[in-house]
Formats: sequence, C-alpha cells, structure tokens
Amino acid sequence: MHDLGLEPLIPTLHRLAECPVYDDRTDRLLFCNILDGEIHAVDLKSGEEHIWRFPEIVASYGLCESGRFVVALKDSIILFDPATGERTTLATVGADLPTVRLNDGKVGPDGAFWVGGINNAPDKAAIAVLYRIDASGNVEVKVDGIKASNGLAWTADGRTMFHTDTRGVWIDRWTFDPDTGAISDRTRIAEPDDAIGRPDGGATDVYGYYWSAGISAGKLNRWSAEGQLVESFEIPASISMPCFGGPDGRTLFVTSNRDGRTAEELARYPLTGSVFVGRSFVAGVPAWRFRGA
Repeated sequence: MHDLGLEPLIPTLHRLAECPVYDDRTDRLLFCNILDGEIHAVDLKSGEEHIWRFPEIVASYGLCESGRFVVALKDSIILFDPATGERTTLATVGADLPTVRLNDGKVGPDGAFWVGGINNAPDKAAIAVLYRIDASGNVEVKVDGIKASNGLAWTADGRTMFHTDTRGVWIDRWTFDPDTGAISDRTRIAEPDDAIGRPDGGATDVYGYYWSAGISAGKLNRWSAEGQLVESFEIPASISMPCFGGPDGRTLFVTSNRDGRTAEELARYPLTGSVFVGRSFVAGVPAWRFRGA
C-alpha cells in the first residue's frame, strides 16, 4: 500500500469543502465551501488564502480559458471574474424543481461545463439530471434519473467519462467524444456499499484509473475502468473529492465534509472538514478550461 502522506493544507475546518481544482497558471489550489457560498484559493508557495463570497450556495465551478470562473449556484450557472467581481448569468437550470439544487460540476475535455443535481426531498427520488452547458448558454440534459449526481472525471485522452450517483449507488463509465460532448456506451462498473464508501467526488490518473471519495467509509478508492477496486486508502475524515495538481501532477488534494456528521463521527475523525494535501505515486489528469467565455 502506498503512503499518500495526507495532512491539512490549512488549519480551517469547513462545513462542506468540495470541488478542489488546481490552477496551473497561478500554482493555487481552489475549492468551494458549498453551504457558506464561498470559493477559496490557497497559494501553494506562500500559504496565502483568498476567499470570494456569493449570496447563495456555490455548488461547484471550473476554470475558464479567459481567467474567469464558471460557477454553479443553486439553480443557475454564472461567469465570474475573480479580478473584478463581475458576475454574468449564463444559464438557469432546474428552477422548476424546488427540492433539487445543483451539485458536482466540472469542465470537460469538450470545453463545456458539466454539472448535475441533487434531490434533497425526504424521499430523495431520482429526479435530478446531469447537464452540459456551453459558452453560449445552451443547456443539454445528458443523463436523467439521478438522486445525487457526483464524481465527474475524464481520462487523459478525453474519451472516457466517469460519473456517479452517491445515493444510487453506482459508478458509471461512458464513451466520450471530446469534440462534441456526445456520450454513449453507458456501463455500470461498480455499486459500492457503505463499507467500501458511497462514491462522492472523483478524479482520474494518467493511467486511466478512477479515484473516488468513499464518503461513507473515510476511504479514497482507486478503481480500474472495468470496475476492479485496485487500492483503497484510509483517510481520517468524511472525504468529498480528490484532485491532482502541482508541476508534476502528483500533488494530491482531498476535500472533506463536516456538515451532517454525528458527534461520534467527529470524535473519530476530528480533522473532518479539512482540505488535505499529500503526494501521489502517479500523476493525475489536469483540469480542463471552459472555452469561449
């Protein structure tokens, strides 16, 4: 078993840290604190932290080629300029479903923003969907029948997409067209139980393996594209998403979730809510950038 050497990047314990993204242009780790409506940026050399605040939840976001961020709020997608604070609405999605909010989102190899929903109604019915939004504001429904959309990640060649439903519970693999964003050949590769870890956020390494945050088990699980659990790393927290970064792609970041944890869970995992940093034995796939905006 490899030692990832994970330790807190900063001392803050966040309510719901998610969506870590490494910005190679600035050598910063970005992440959002969903429930507090924040995007954080930590300079990896100086440790200096900057926070941008929004008047509602920040579900997820991605980097733009222009230097802006594409940001998913509760039921809208905006373009945000971190230098000026300017905000422009790009699209509104799912506003007719009051129990559903946007959740995990990432920029894909096609240069579009992919984001799915989570249904927080008591019955947690599978009424959420996965959307694709391009720079002109066009919205496509790509996958429906979801309870809690999560785990978006693509292989380095951009031709395979992974997607999960944390409450489903499943991990799916799709054939992906990086030119058009078309998806096909849906294959269910795993249905992890609570002991292995229900699949939350995900990332991929350069060998095509899928790293999944097993939120219910405090485990970071590395799956093959065929659904074999290759390695499982114990993490002392209720983890929400991994990502890779750094100059060689081997710096590993993992966010975690303090919200909704029981007193027993917090006593067992007192670092829950931390953003962790460590070193991977393999490089990861870097973040794509939103094109055309």
